[in-house]
Amino acid sequence: MGIKAALSKPFAAFVVRKINKWRKSAVESQEKVFKQLISSAKHTAFGNDHEFDGIRSYADFKEKVPIRDYEGLKPYIEQVLSGKIDVLWPGKPLYMAKTSGTTSGVKYIPLTKDSMPEHINAARNALLSYIHETGNTSFVEGKMIFLQGSPLMQEKNGIKIGRLSGIVAHYVPTYLQRNRLPSFQTNCMGDWESKVDKIVEETLHEDMRLISGIPPWVQMYFERLFARTNGKRIKDIFRNFSLFVYGGVNFEPYRSRLEEIVGKRIDSIETYPASEGFIAFQDSQKEKGMLLLPDSGIFYEFVPAEEVFHEQPTRLSLSEVELNRNYALILSTNAGLWAYNLGDTVKFVSLNPYRIVVSGRIKHFISAFGEHVIGEEVEHALMSVARSEGVEVTEFTVAPQVNPPVGELPYHEWFIEFGTLPVNLNEFRAKVDQELQRKNSYYFDLIEGKILQPLIIRSMKKGSFINYMRSLGKLGGQNKLPRLANDRIIADQLENYIK
Repeated sequence: MGIKAALSKPFAAFVVRKINKWRKSAVESQEKVFKQLISSAKHTAFGNDHEFDGIRSYADFKEKVPIRDYEGLKPYIEQVLSGKIDVLWPGKPLYMAKTSGTTSGVKYIPLTKDSMPEHINAARNALLSYIHETGNTSFVEGKMIFLQGSPLMQEKNGIKIGRLSGIVAHYVPTYLQRNRLPSFQTNCMGDWESKVDKIVEETLHEDMRLISGIPPWVQMYFERLFARTNGKRIKDIFRNFSLFVYGGVNFEPYRSRLEEIVGKRIDSIETYPASEGFIAFQDSQKEKGMLLLPDSGIFYEFVPAEEVFHEQPTRLSLSEVELNRNYALILSTNAGLWAYNLGDTVKFVSLNPYRIVVSGRIKHFISAFGEHVIGEEVEHALMSVARSEGVEVTEFTVAPQVNPPVGELPYHEWFIEFGTLPVNLNEFRAKVDQELQRKNSYYFDLIEGKILQPLIIRSMKKGSFINYMRSLGKLGGQNKLPRLANDRIIADQLENYIK
């Protein structure tokens, strides 16, 4: 055992003891964070506008600070970008994380000297929790790869601007720098496909032990390695590869293909980092869900998902949540976000400690006919049937078809790129539809009432979704394809890729 591995175990034990303290007092930690946030920001422009001086309780906060999305907070963000100080948080942010969705415009999210360490500590603690539970320290002695955005940044009025993953790249601890790949020069490459090819070249003959990134782009990296080595499995290329760290999207739709190309099952750690804050990480290989971080400069609120578009939705603190209910996640942070609607929905799978799963995106749903089908439901319906049938799904997305051919009922249209095709696509389609009906009673009623016909699957050409993302200039990095939409903006483009 090397010196890094030997030192990592006592350090992991020390950190986990600290985690256990706030794990057992999560509600109290949240109350402390709430008071610190209000006190710190009371003399900012936002604090003055919302009478932070008069906030004594969470009830006061709900009365004075409405829930906002990015557009609602944008006037303050623009002031920050113009160089003004003490707008959302004391002073100026260290960075603005530049982020964009597949269907939305560019957003700029502040990162401050108070919030930045929380991102770094949470990522570190996820690994240390794994070491403490499993005793596996082998990965710290080998090479690690983080598939991420470019660390190059612009500067505007004294604030550096870049992608979150690129910003975080500047904070990799010194003791890991020698282990880290790809090289700085390769990380700075802008074209994703050229970058992946260069990463393959740099890592092919290295002792890669930890690989981290968003699953579809890690899959692309593995596919390139597979092709470069004439069909070698990853376990035969990287014999000591033992840990996969991921976040950003649900791993399950990618698991079967990744495990097939790796050639064995690998331990994995799920993380929940966002530009707005590092929210949770998987602290156990034995328990479902990710541990919510109540002591990391974020005050959480939870709005029942069905109320998220109400004028006066119910707003709940951590002490008020229930198991297995979908909530929209609302954040107030030490980066200066206030009652900010992150756009994600989460579900608690444990209240002692508080563990969550990400169940979908607020804007990613289908309710063209009142069914309100969410991402969690479509993923479950497809992947449960695929597993039982031995079918491999590479990627997929779903949209409503409200204008079917004359004489046909409307339907949900599923665009699926298969790794291995079902033996009988019609039977497969029927089983997926039945599973979706079982998960969503509104959808069941619409099928039973002959308002909708059962879903229709469009089998896509190999590489369809990568080619689609390439056409948008959104290949790689932190870009993700929505699982479903309530319109046909994506679907109409994907029609060009149907087999």
